[in-house]
Amino acid sequence: MLGPFTIDTIFPGFQQLGEQFDIGTAALQQVTSAYLVAFAVMSVVHGPLSDALGRRTVMIGGLAGYVVASIACALAPSFGWLLVGRAAQGVFAGAATVVSRAVIPDLFSGPTARRLMSQVMLIFAVAPAIAPVIGGWLLLLGQWPLIFWFVAGYAVLGILLVVLALPETLPPQDRTPLRLGSVVGGLWTVARSWRFERLAVAGAMTFGAYILYVLTAPIVVVDLLGQGEQDFWKLFVPLIGGMALGSFTGGRLASRVTGERLVDVSMVAAVVIGLLNIALVWISPSLPWAVVGPALFGVVIGLAFPVVQLTLLELFPRHRGSAASMAAFSVLLSNALIAGVVGPLITTSLVSTAATSAAFATVGALLWWWHRRDPVVVQEADAAGQ
Repeated sequence: MLGPFTIDTIFPGFQQLGEQFDIGTAALQQVTSAYLVAFAVMSVVHGPLSDALGRRTVMIGGLAGYVVASIACALAPSFGWLLVGRAAQGVFAGAATVVSRAVIPDLFSGPTARRLMSQVMLIFAVAPAIAPVIGGWLLLLGQWPLIFWFVAGYAVLGILLVVLALPETLPPQDRTPLRLGSVVGGLWTVARSWRFERLAVAGAMTFGAYILYVLTAPIVVVDLLGQGEQDFWKLFVPLIGGMALGSFTGGRLASRVTGERLVDVSMVAAVVIGLLNIALVWISPSLPWAVVGPALFGVVIGLAFPVVQLTLLELFPRHRGSAASMAAFSVLLSNALIAGVVGPLITTSLVSTAATSAAFATVGALLWWWHRRDPVVVQEADAAGQ
C-alpha cells in the first residue's frame, strides 16, 4: 500500500501548505508530481536489483530510506525542501510497491496468481482512498507535518512485517548477477519488446481514466465540488467501492473466465462509462452524479488491471523484476504527467475532467484491441486453446 498511500495522504493539508509557503494550486500539484516522477524513475531500478539481490533485501532497504525521507518532509523549512523530501520518498517507496508485484508470479501461476493479483489491486484501491481521509483526521490533531510523521511510522510497520512475515521468494540460484550489464540488459530486453510497450501503454491509459480523479482530488473536491478538507471521502469512498467490487469480482471469476475475455469486456465498458460520465456531469455537475463515473471506472480497473499486469510479467519469466519495474514505470510516468501537467490544465470544470478521462479510456481500449489482433498473440491463444 505504501506507494499509492503516499500520493494523497497530504491532500487535505494542501490548504495549510499554500498558506504557509504562499503558493497556489498549480504549485501545490508539484507536491504530487515530484513524488511520482522520482517513483517512476527509480521503479526502473528496484526490479532488476531484486532480481539480483532477492526481494526482501531490496524491500527492507527501500522502506528504511522511505522513513528517512518522510522525516525530512516533516521537518522541511521551505517549499523547495519539501519537494526534495517528496522526491526522496518517491526514490525509496517503489522498492516495496514494485517488488511486491514480482513476488506473486515467483510463487504462483494461472488462476491462483490472478486471484492474488486481484487482492493486491484491492489493497492498492484501499490505499489512495483511505489516505486523504486519514490525512484529514490527522489535521484535526495538528498541522501538516504530522501527516509525514504518520507515514514514516507506517513504513516502520512495513519493515517489521517484511522481516517477520515475508519469506524470500527468489532463491539464490534463480538470481541474475549484480552487474551493470546484467541490470541494463534485463531492462533493455523488456523495454525493446513492442508487445510489452503496447500493452504497458494500454494499461497506463486505462488506469489513467481512473487515477485522474485520485491525482486531481484537491481540485475536484475543493474547487469544482465546493467541499472542505474533511470531505474527500465523498469522492474516495465511491472510488474505493468501485475498485473493491471490481477486484473482488475479478478474483471470483479467475477460474471461470479467461483473463483476455475479461479484459475485452472491461475495455468496452470503460469507453461506455467514459461517455456516460460526460453526460452525467454535463446534466448535473454536482454530487452524487459527479462520482458515479469515477466509481464505475474503479470497477473496470479492478477487473482488468490485474490481468494486464500479470500478462506483462509473464512475457519475461527470467526477468520478472525488470518487467515489474518497466510496467510500474509506464503507469507512474503517466501518473506524474497527469498530476503535474495534464491535471492542472484540464480540471477547469467537471465536464473537461470527464472528457479527458474518457479519452484515456478510449486510447487504452484501442491499444488493447490492437494487442488482441496481433498475429503472435492470436497464435499463442490458439495454441493454449488446443
